[in-house]
Amino acid sequence: MKNVRLLLKYFAPYKWSAVRNILYNILSALFALLTFTLVKPFLTVLFISDAIVANPGPFQLNAEYIESLSKYYLSVFIDKNGQSGALMLVVLIVISASLFKNGFIFLANNCMAFIRSSTVRDLRKKLYHKILRLPLSFFTDARKGDVMTRISNDVQEVEISVMSSLAMIFRDPIIILVFVIYLFVSSYELTLFALALLPVSGWLIGRASRTLRSSSLVGQQNLGRLLSIVEETLTGLRIVKGFNAEEKMKTQFSDSNERYAKVFRRVIRKAYLASPISEFFATIVVMIIMYVGGKLVLNGSGNMTPADLIVYLVVFSQIIQPAKNITTSYFAIQKGMASIDRIDQILDAEETISEKENAISVSEFNEAIEFKGVWYAYNNEPVLKDINLKIKKGQTVAIVGKSGAGKSTLADLLPRFMDGDQGSILIDGVDIRDLKIKDLRYLMGIVSQHPILFNTSFKENIAFGVKSAEMEKVENASRIANAHDFIMETELGYENLVGESGNKLSGGQRQRISIARAIMANPPILILDEATSALDTESERLVQDAILKLMQNRTSVVIAHRLSTIQHADVIVVLDEGRIVETGTHTELINKKDGFYNKLHGFQAI
Repeated sequence: MKNVRLLLKYFAPYKWSAVRNILYNILSALFALLTFTLVKPFLTVLFISDAIVANPGPFQLNAEYIESLSKYYLSVFIDKNGQSGALMLVVLIVISASLFKNGFIFLANNCMAFIRSSTVRDLRKKLYHKILRLPLSFFTDARKGDVMTRISNDVQEVEISVMSSLAMIFRDPIIILVFVIYLFVSSYELTLFALALLPVSGWLIGRASRTLRSSSLVGQQNLGRLLSIVEETLTGLRIVKGFNAEEKMKTQFSDSNERYAKVFRRVIRKAYLASPISEFFATIVVMIIMYVGGKLVLNGSGNMTPADLIVYLVVFSQIIQPAKNITTSYFAIQKGMASIDRIDQILDAEETISEKENAISVSEFNEAIEFKGVWYAYNNEPVLKDINLKIKKGQTVAIVGKSGAGKSTLADLLPRFMDGDQGSILIDGVDIRDLKIKDLRYLMGIVSQHPILFNTSFKENIAFGVKSAEMEKVENASRIANAHDFIMETELGYENLVGESGNKLSGGQRQRISIARAIMANPPILILDEATSALDTESERLVQDAILKLMQNRTSVVIAHRLSTIQHADVIVVLDEGRIVETGTHTELINKKDGFYNKLHGFQAI
């Protein structure tokens, strides 16, 4: 029921299209019914000579009057035009009814196509927006390949399995309802008997569909793991080849692929049961009705003529296909619901980084950044412990420590990529959780340890996030980052594409573009996480000189393992196992012969 409510929520903006779809389906069903009910007057008047009736008199709202009226007008037409003319009339009426029926089917399907495409678009959009709002810690737990599966394959599965069934779900119940009403009018006893057989069929079909949903969920989970292996292989292909691990990855992929294939076969096998099961039970029901109806005609106990029974069976037979469609749709929806469950896990994921309703706007940084008793834990394991640190405006503060000491986590807390579990971080005396998130992040320029570039031009990468970037400023930023020369050596210069994740560039070139992007943003606070780790000696010298100039009158937080790159820092903060163990300048810390920084420096000097 929760999943149905989720889908209905997305239908809400298109409710009037749904209303039009239902209206067109009702009209289509009525014209379809007209086509088949013409069989009875055709048989009774055209081939039975004593069936000519007199004018039935004043209008009455009942089936007998309508039937008598149709017989009367057809008999009058036969008197004037003969039986051949009457035959042509019936044929033309059936053709006209079929034309209107199919015209309304087209209009109904057109409305449904709009609802279907729009709903899937909105679902994919909502998923993407949700991913952008989730904290970085969510993607530490979730494998990227699995997340990609949910936003692509699972949404696609919803479109194929659920949305493609909507046309039948909206249309076929209406057809069945209109036809069943007619069948009740024709013979309520026989119709009640027929309807009594349906719950048994429904129960058997329902049991099969429940197992299909559970199998589909397992299948999507296996597909997520399979695509995660593919994603990891493509990302780490250099390592796979370098360590001759192709056979290992082939085995890992084959095992996962085989598991998915087995589950997929099971899902398809169960899905293929839908049509045969529904048709088999429909045949049984029709034969039982034919037998019981024939007995009523033979015994004369049900006021049914042979013509009545023929029309009844013709109309009832038209319910079989819609009933089969509903069964098939039910199976398909159960299959798609497994994907909706997986999508819902992301949509319902907790957004731990939220903005207060009365959040404060901020456009400048004036005094200091202060960490007060900050703790952060991942999977209940403390990563940062009681961090107390004050960074004054204009200072360059370097954070150093062994791998896993918590340096990058400390940097991630500042722009609120994640929030600490205890304590607070203040900017100019205001808790960053009280600030508007966009304003907070506009104060900061970030150069990450692993530079992220997008498959667009140099210009777009450097000006990323900057509105109306002037070319002169883009070039100036790239010159400061020592990137201008190699950009101009490419065929299209600043319009040249960098490739997926910047794969057309060397590691040093990617890093310099990333630095140019931070320079372009012109923020008062810089966060440089291993900012020069990928540069060669000459590029590092030039970029270090450029960054030193950039840092003048700015506040910089530098996270580095290479201690030689941060000797100019105003303050060096040494982390060990999540705690601050030392602070001071390079000279002060290096003179502490038994200090932690001195030992780190000694190790790197070896």
